[in-house]
Amino acid sequence: MLYINGEWIEPHSKKYYEVTNPATGELLAKVPHASKEDVDLAVSSAREAFDKGPWPKMNPRERGAILHRIGSLIEKHAEELALLESRNNGKTLKEAKRGDLPPAAEIFHYMAGWADKYTGETLPVSGPYLNYTLREPVGVVGAIVPWNYPLLIACWKLAPALAMGNTVVLKPSEQTPLTALRLAELLQEEADLPRGVINIVTGFGDTGAAISSHRGVDKVAFTGSVETARAILHASAESNLKRISLELGGKSPNIIFPDADFERATRAALWGVFANKGEVCSAGSRLFLHSEIYDRFLSHLLDKTRTLVVGDPLDPETDIGSLVSGEQLSRVEQYVSTGLKEGAQLLCGGSRVTTGAASKGFFYQPTIFGQVTQKMTIAREEIFGPVLSVIRFKTEEDLIAMVNDTPYGLVSALWTKDIERAHRMARQIDAGSVWINDYNCFDSASPFGGVKESGWGREMSHDALNEYTRVKSVWIHLG
Repeated sequence: MLYINGEWIEPHSKKYYEVTNPATGELLAKVPHASKEDVDLAVSSAREAFDKGPWPKMNPRERGAILHRIGSLIEKHAEELALLESRNNGKTLKEAKRGDLPPAAEIFHYMAGWADKYTGETLPVSGPYLNYTLREPVGVVGAIVPWNYPLLIACWKLAPALAMGNTVVLKPSEQTPLTALRLAELLQEEADLPRGVINIVTGFGDTGAAISSHRGVDKVAFTGSVETARAILHASAESNLKRISLELGGKSPNIIFPDADFERATRAALWGVFANKGEVCSAGSRLFLHSEIYDRFLSHLLDKTRTLVVGDPLDPETDIGSLVSGEQLSRVEQYVSTGLKEGAQLLCGGSRVTTGAASKGFFYQPTIFGQVTQKMTIAREEIFGPVLSVIRFKTEEDLIAMVNDTPYGLVSALWTKDIERAHRMARQIDAGSVWINDYNCFDSASPFGGVKESGWGREMSHDALNEYTRVKSVWIHLG
């Protein structure tokens, strides 16, 4: 069923598709394929709620209280939602419990606090005037989210949009819609959210395209591929020039200098690329090792990699679950094949897992390539799977040239005890985030987003609120 105007309704087309567990092939649900007519209905509901409903006009402190309530609901149902996420996406249950649910709840609590604090300014203009600005909600937001962190990324968009008084049409990935639908049930039952403020339509690319091109949508917030982002930009240009924020792919560098904390850097290199089976936009998929430590560090990393357990996502002993689909598995296989053809040295992994608990799903071994050069495909294109490319460097100058020689610029990390080098390189690396002596640092108070083909706009922090507000300048002549 589709969630529109606070109710569950059948799709106009009566078309449904199957959602399965990628680890087992088990049928989980049949989900509506929303048509253009369904999107029209959802946008109309969101528009009515924005233009005539109480939400945008509500005292911001009251909106904040509702957002706190949503965060608490996610915490209350965290076990259930984590299990659903694991079964729908293939990630391990322990990863869903640790990496998906706590930050999903936290972003609502954080944005709840901003609801009554994100203000305009009084400006000292020339002449006998009082000039001030108002921060107003954009209107109807279309939120289109991917399949790797389905609930978390949806919450990254919902929380700031709602905090500022917008209404939302949310489209989850066709592959992983179940936690979004369950969240809607919880909101309907316990959140006391006005009708039409959140609407959820499920479906494929044509459903997302209907949102992107809809003249009743004022802004699209998208996380996903560069190719889809280009289509959204075209749709905006050809419709109502709606605002867009984009969080796209990455080919992120993880840089290890000889003076790094060896053990911590090795663990970070391991989980920087193999967490969530490599289906992470911020994956540290390019590991740059200084020549002095290349062999020693790589040997230690290989030892740790070979201990990782691939298998049943619900087993607490499992480290790496199933890729999300057969299509994604084929993509990873093709990149590994290309790496071999172009001369990279396969050091471990490199094949599908088909034994034991992994026999029915889309499991792939954690894979490491050595002797990778910057010109190789596996060093330039996002694989979105458990594949690491290891690149040797000697000087900072050569390193920076290689690190920035990519169309992407999402995140980066460097490991050194030299404070001057750390700050110097942080300025030179072309990325939205630079982590020093750590990897995958996230907090609701810190902005996340990329440069170049990794997108524009920011998730989280007060910077995200810019994406969901517009500025109005008010002038008063004082006589």
